[in-house]
Formats: sequence, C-alpha cells, structure tokens
Amino acid sequence: MKDYFDRTAELRLDERGCLFDQRTRDFFKYRGVETDISPLEAVAALRNAAKLLHIAQERWAERQGLSEGRLGVLLILGRFGQEGINLGRLAELLRVTPRNITGLVDNLERAGLVERVPDANDRRAVHARLTEAGRERLDSIWKPSLDQQFPLTRGFTREELVQLRHLCLKLLTNVIDVEKEEAVK
Repeated sequence: MKDYFDRTAELRLDERGCLFDQRTRDFFKYRGVETDISPLEAVAALRNAAKLLHIAQERWAERQGLSEGRLGVLLILGRFGQEGINLGRLAELLRVTPRNITGLVDNLERAGLVERVPDANDRRAVHARLTEAGRERLDSIWKPSLDQQFPLTRGFTREELVQLRHLCLKLLTNVIDVEKEEAVK
C-alpha cells in the first residue's frame, strides 16, 4: 500500500500555479470527455484525498491497537459521559449500520473499554458507554490523535483552511441533495 502514498510524480502545476493530477486529465481525455472537466477533476481530487486520509487514519489507529471504527466509537463515547449513547444513535453518528456498531461495541466490550447499560427511559434500548479503562485509553490517545492531524494542513493559510472547510461542506450538501433527488425518482 506504500505505493499508494507516492503519487506526487503525477501532480503538475497548471498555468495559474495550481496543482492538478495529470493521470486524471489523461483518463478523461482517453474516455473522450470533451466538456470542461474541472468538476470531474475536483471530485476526483477530493475522492483521492479522502481515500488517503482514510488509509492514514486506519494506519494510525492500528498503531494504537485499534481499528478506525473502534477508535471512532471511543471518540464519540467520550463525548457522552456516564449516560452513554443509544447504539442506534451511535451508528448514525458514525455513519455505519447498526449491525456494524454491534460488532464494534462487542469487540470494545471484550477489551474492557466499553460497556452496555440499559436505557433508563426505554427497557428495550441499550446504551454504550466507556468504562474507566476506556476513558483512560481515550485520554492516552486523544492528544496524539490531534497532533497527527495538524501536519496534514502544513503550508495552508488560515484563509485557505476556512475555504477548504467551506468547499468540502458545500460539496457535502450537494451530495445530500442529489441523493435525496435520486431517492424520489
């Protein structure tokens, strides 16, 4: 997988001094796309960046003895304290299926980091919450998890970071809108 991270040879600068991926341009040219491919290049760049971020986060979590999913569960449970959170809501927050959450919580429970507790208001519902060992584990990796993210934005100005955030969230809302439109069809 290391070769996946060595993509700089495919990057070039356009006439404005902005990066583009020559492989992406070559692909669309080969496929005969004759319209402005700027939207396609932007989505491809974001998709590639997201994939690499995902792989990097998985690798970091593995170095901490966790999967990316288990790390996500610990991070979210850290926000909910002693009350914990309903497993269905946990699945929503992590954007995974309830079945996936069950497996993640099962593994963390076996490791002594998470426990299931009955919902005080609904006997049928179950909450997950961190154990003391889970809180200690989360505390031990919290700062290193933040520290590993800052270098990812090296060379960005504050304004560029604000613009990056804005553009990503703007794209996110477009994806949600398109998905809703497709669901109606």
